[in-house]
Parts: sequence; C-alpha cells; structure tokens
Amino acid sequence: MSEEFDIAAIDDVIHGRLRLGVMAYLSGSGTAEFTELKTKLQASDGNLSVQLRKLEEAGYVAIEKTYAGRKPLTRLSITEAGRSAFIAYLDAIEKLLPPKA
Repeated sequence: MSEEFDIAAIDDVIHGRLRLGVMAYLSGSGTAEFTELKTKLQASDGNLSVQLRKLEEAGYVAIEKTYAGRKPLTRLSITEAGRSAFIAYLDAIEKLLPPKA
C-alpha cells in the first residue's frame, strides 16, 4: 500500500456523484447553463439545485441568474478555488490507486 494513501484527503464537497459531475463538466467547459448541466448529468431540477448550492457555499462554483428575454437563465462557472480544489481532489484519488507496474 502506498505511504501516500490518505482517505482524509478526499474532498467531501466534491466527492458526491452529482457534484463530481458538475466539477468535471465545468473544469472542461468553464461555464454552462443550468439546463445544459441538468441534461448532461441526467439530474432533476431540485437535486441539481441542492448540489450546486453546496458547491457555491464552498466557493467552488459561481452562479449567475439573469433573464434571456422573459425566460430565467442560470449560468454556472468554476471558480479559481474550485479549479484548484478539483485538481487536488484528482491528485488525492490518484494517490489511492496502487502504483503502476
């Protein structure tokens, strides 16, 4: 077992399936509309909203609510803190894996 193995290094805010999906998607796209994320992650409005709120409270995503004409528009973007936390999360997960032979 790797001496770097540290399960406590896994960020619980990111580790949930839906939150991980949001972070992975936004790390590639930078920004996305709520409906785009909802479709890509196959999530309900309510569940996605709750998970986004947790990421926003942690400072990992920024949420901007505007209107396109009369239609509400919610845009999400990954913050610098979020990008750093996601990279650290991926590094921590990698350290849980056995070394490659």
